Amino acid sequence: MREYLVRVAPPDEGKRLDSFLTQYFIARDIGLSRTALQKLILSGKVKLNKTAGVKAHYKIKAGDQFTIYAEDKKEDELLAEEIPLEVIYEDEDLAVINKQSGIVVHPAPGNYTHTLANALLHRFKSLSDINPQRPGIVHRLDKETSGVMVIAKNNSAHLKLIRQFAKHSIKRKYIAIVKGSVVFEEGVIELPISRHPYKRKSMAVGFGLASRYAKTFYRTLKRSQEFSLLELEPFTGRTHQLRVHLAHLGHPVLGDTKYGKHNEFTRLMLHAKYLGFIHPSSGKFVEFSSDTPDEFKKFKYLT
Repeated sequence: MREYLVRVAPPDEGKRLDSFLTQYFIARDIGLSRTALQKLILSGKVKLNKTAGVKAHYKIKAGDQFTIYAEDKKEDELLAEEIPLEVIYEDEDLAVINKQSGIVVHPAPGNYTHTLANALLHRFKSLSDINPQRPGIVHRLDKETSGVMVIAKNNSAHLKLIRQFAKHSIKRKYIAIVKGSVVFEEGVIELPISRHPYKRKSMAVGFGLASRYAKTFYRTLKRSQEFSLLELEPFTGRTHQLRVHLAHLGHPVLGDTKYGKHNEFTRLMLHAKYLGFIHPSSGKFVEFSSDTPDEFKKFKYLT
């Protein structure tokens, strides 16, 4: 049995208990879903100020302290797998890779093989183990997104990199081919994102209590009447942020089967081309980039 102690801060006052706890555990990459938490609440395993009987719809107050008792889950052993991996740079603290499209970054329940994490275990002798099921994984790219990622080889480097992501000081640039002719040369998309109200595996622009601030800069590189090539710089790093923001504007990324309808492509036309950050040991700003994928180069419908 694992025990979690959660205290409510003033900005969270007024939220439903189950929604608040779901957001709390998602933000910390702890595998407790809203359904699982509702079951714990119903069974009396969530106590308010050490007293049982709290309801899932309880509106939390600043200063409330909750104790959550959850059974330890038996996690499948993560094994090394010989999966092709393009390493751009490597030193004692970190590695920078060019992730291929079509590979999941880290394991999830029922899927502990054929992920980037399995590949990293095979390629590197040492990786950070802050989260044993996500060795070396500092940040994520969607399965169908390709491009530059930084991998931590020890816990000190991992924590220093995580802090930079939290402060939004990491510099990231993506390229995307989207449907339609984007009117402006450049712009800012500043719209909050939350879980889709009906499709639980999808995200959406939303303005409810569970929504999280999201901001994306874009620049139009090329356009035709039907398509546009964009450079994107996410200020925040919400789940599916770029894809959700672009789809909301009516310019879904080509090949996006979740948020768009232009699905005759073999892959999602989204690529992380650039990553810049402060090296955790040297303290110097370092930057890395990857080649534009062939699918982008061969796209002939842009002038």
